[in-house]
Amino acid sequence: MAQTPSNDRTFVSRRRFVQTSGVAGALAMAGCLSDDGESDDGGNGDDDGNGDDSGNGDDSGNGDNGGNGDDDGSETLSGEVVNTGSSTVFPVTDAMAERFMEEHPEVNVTVDSTGSGGGFENHFCPGDSDINGASRPIKDEEMSNCQDNGVEPIEMHIAGDALTMAVSPENDWVDCMTFDEMAQIWQEDGAETWADVNSDWPDEEFTLYGPDTTSGTFDWFTENVVGEAGNHRTDYEPTEDDNIIIRGIADDPYAIGYFGYAYYAENEDKVKALSVKESEDDACGEPSLQAASEGTYPMARPLFIYPSEDALQREEVYEFLKFYLENSSADWIADDVGYVPSNQDMVDENMSALEDAR
Repeated sequence: MAQTPSNDRTFVSRRRFVQTSGVAGALAMAGCLSDDGESDDGGNGDDDGNGDDSGNGDDSGNGDNGGNGDDDGSETLSGEVVNTGSSTVFPVTDAMAERFMEEHPEVNVTVDSTGSGGGFENHFCPGDSDINGASRPIKDEEMSNCQDNGVEPIEMHIAGDALTMAVSPENDWVDCMTFDEMAQIWQEDGAETWADVNSDWPDEEFTLYGPDTTSGTFDWFTENVVGEAGNHRTDYEPTEDDNIIIRGIADDPYAIGYFGYAYYAENEDKVKALSVKESEDDACGEPSLQAASEGTYPMARPLFIYPSEDALQREEVYEFLKFYLENSSADWIADDVGYVPSNQDMVDENMSALEDAR
């Protein structure tokens, strides 16, 4: 049977990139960014028939693999794969989709940024999408909702992120913030001006940009940073399009917002990332993939995808997910997308879960 998350949150984490508990502490990861990325060749080498053009069908495109050895006379892989979920996971899945469709042009892989929770509630659990990305683990109520609809999610930890708090480059009064200072800004009925948090900062009102309440990034930040201070405030500009956050911050010296690291990596010339520390006694940690890998950045977190077990019985979904997992350890995940890639142990365990679902 397929592996699914248990209610006690014993996750199928591939290299134990993180196991968040309470307010986020230093997060440990086994493995590092210098992993060999054995699948950096595109990840379909074992069944695409590249080494055998004789048409004998022994090594590619046979009954098990849906005929995706397109040059050996077998049936061309076709169909549709629908991905929804986290805006943070979106860049990874979108890159995978583009690369996969280059090799399988008859398969249409769509990727829609709906937020982790929005994807589960509105698309994946009702059975309208095949795979949902999430920047936090699936919640118990989401799991129940899926199962009530006959959808069995399979949890796969596929990458890591360094959640980034950013301001305008014109902001010259703050370079590092504590969890408490961020909580003062983002909690319900919180601070209204920069000076409310620190008297040395300008007596100017914040302009706040952040993810929508359906976002896993919102959930993670609320639980781990706002935490016991209370609920996340609602009087901010919520969006599932992180590029809107980037544009809003870049154009306003008094703006502040947060999003996944990949969006910062693409826009380093437009916004300034803040370093973060849990308390005044800690050293400031700068958001980077290396810091997330080493556990020295306090807002590092895992990223997940959740395929549906039923969807995996369709060859196009199975082959896309196999391609995704085989490539999740590739160097280009860090270089081109901006996330901490899987290590080989994570790949192997995810592949095992994939095969079990068949």
